[in-house]
Amino acid sequence: MGLIDKLRGEYIDIIEWTEPAQNDALAYRFPRYQNEIKMGAKLVVREGQNAVFVNEGQLADVYKPGTYTLTTQNMPILSTLRGWKYGFNSPFKAEVYFIAMRQWTDQKWGTQNPIIMRDPEFGAVRTRAFGTYAFHVADPGVFLKQLVATDPSFETYEISSQLRDTIVSRFADVIGTAKIPILDLAGNYDKISKLALETIRPDLASLGLALTLFYIENISLPPEVEQALDTRTKIGVLGDLNQYARYQSATAIDDAAKNPGGAAGAGVGIGAGFALGQQMVNQMAPAAATGPPPVPSANFFIVLNGAQAGPFDLTALAAITRDGSLTRDTLVWRQGMTEWMAAGTVTELHAMFVGTPPPLPKP
Repeated sequence: MGLIDKLRGEYIDIIEWTEPAQNDALAYRFPRYQNEIKMGAKLVVREGQNAVFVNEGQLADVYKPGTYTLTTQNMPILSTLRGWKYGFNSPFKAEVYFIAMRQWTDQKWGTQNPIIMRDPEFGAVRTRAFGTYAFHVADPGVFLKQLVATDPSFETYEISSQLRDTIVSRFADVIGTAKIPILDLAGNYDKISKLALETIRPDLASLGLALTLFYIENISLPPEVEQALDTRTKIGVLGDLNQYARYQSATAIDDAAKNPGGAAGAGVGIGAGFALGQQMVNQMAPAAATGPPPVPSANFFIVLNGAQAGPFDLTALAAITRDGSLTRDTLVWRQGMTEWMAAGTVTELHAMFVGTPPPLPKP
């Protein structure tokens, strides 16, 4: 290599950055190494980029998209920092950073820990949420000073955790102050997203970034709360809880008839099924009654498949009679009776056996 070629290699006369495919760099320092920038060199800044000159650690000139011939006239800040009072055409040293100004889309955010919110209907409830957002560099000078510093290649992964933590923290504030009931959250995703967008923007602006899009994909509840809501929905669909109680009782009796070997378990199942139905009716019945309460009916215990079952009111006993599980000879007992008696001998139960033939005589 000749002397002329060696001298030419020490000077940089074209400064540009062509981003490779699949590049996630937000900032890239032009590899000057020991070379000096030639006065009159070409600076090429493409669309979606800004170029920032740094002199001995101090921010100097910022260039928007375009092609520039570097002179002291179009580098006013750098000329002042270097003390160029007059035209100066000698090579100089300066760091050049290219900043990617394009929008970065499909960035993920999500709550690692649940957010506790107060719901007017359900009380304190834990929620989780996730979605996407988009951002871009709004102020390359602030971005360079606050985040890039001396990093030769600053990529999105280096700031993704900080952005996600900021977003989740502000989102928790928004969801807590919005005072939207849990059952109405799904219909207000757009409203909550706009509130979150305006709340998060100032935090990102302090880093030289701008939040452009913010979307909520889902706000979920703990599994046990979702199950409770599903149960509540089922009850609403059933409508008539008295009919539901009878259905529960009849289902338990049918299961007992199909499982004669498990007499004790079957008896308990019948009682539990009926008791559950009665409890649901009592809890969901209107609080205020317009007339006197109904006369309480007698509750009987019965012997079913060798095991005690009950108590049952007369309506439930009638259903058991139609099923064939309760006969005239079935032993029954209620409060006030001194011993177990055959159902056919109890006055209150006579009407249940009308039209039912008596048992065959023993040979």
